[in-house]
Amino acid sequence: MPESFKFAGMQQLYDDEKKSYKEPDAHSLYDNIRESIPQENDQIQGKITGTLSTGISVLDRNIGGGLPGGSMIYVLADAAGMAEIFLYQFTQSRKTYYFTTSRRPKYVLKDILSLNFDIKNIIFIDVYSEYYLTPSGEMIDNIGNEYADTKLLEFVEYNLKNIRNDDRRGDINIIFDNFSFIMNLNVNQVRIKRTMNLIYEVSKETSALTYLFGLKGSHPEHIENYILNSADVIFDISFDRGADKIVNKLSIPKIRGMLPTTEIIKFKICDGVQIDTSRDIA
Repeated sequence: MPESFKFAGMQQLYDDEKKSYKEPDAHSLYDNIRESIPQENDQIQGKITGTLSTGISVLDRNIGGGLPGGSMIYVLADAAGMAEIFLYQFTQSRKTYYFTTSRRPKYVLKDILSLNFDIKNIIFIDVYSEYYLTPSGEMIDNIGNEYADTKLLEFVEYNLKNIRNDDRRGDINIIFDNFSFIMNLNVNQVRIKRTMNLIYEVSKETSALTYLFGLKGSHPEHIENYILNSADVIFDISFDRGADKIVNKLSIPKIRGMLPTTEIIKFKICDGVQIDTSRDIA
């Protein structure tokens, strides 16, 4: 068949398609998106239904009932505080895949039990031992080893894919304690971003709440900016040292799909996280 004939035939198909194609207007696009979001009584009630509890009931009430399922939450905290208590309490809400990077699971488990929390929902993925220990339990020095760091990301991604396959549309949490370890691995930055993108996709596909625990001042600013932009929700945890006490604070400047709270939420650490429901008087 002559080349000119093939081209003419393709051009004719293109012209026919172009004539039959109708560009969707802005209203039809809006209607399609709106219909895909579950609503109550066909009214926007100030929050989107399909939220999941964080496991901290007072916090849920402060943010409109919980967080949208499928959210990737960046929990940014001072290293000197005890923000990991939030992570422990998040496990109380549902089945939780808990990636440990800085300690062995048995030590995390001990701290969770000391708060009288239930541990039946927790499945640990032991990143720490995979990186720092030999199969016989001996410590090894892998820090800064690009090959070992790359293999560790493969281990993390393998487990994420298994979670996606096993719990598609399941009611789950995924926790990385801590994610600063991942961001500081000695690998190409594109490689770290690929892992972060997989975490995001798995969160969406399983409707999980995924918490990435980051330590302030622990990683390059451009990497942190990437995750701040990618995250659906940001929990910023800090504390102020007063003359006679420490005041713990939580701000939530970003919640995709909902209106973020403009208030600074004060809390105490005792038997878990206790949200201060009082209001400061100006």
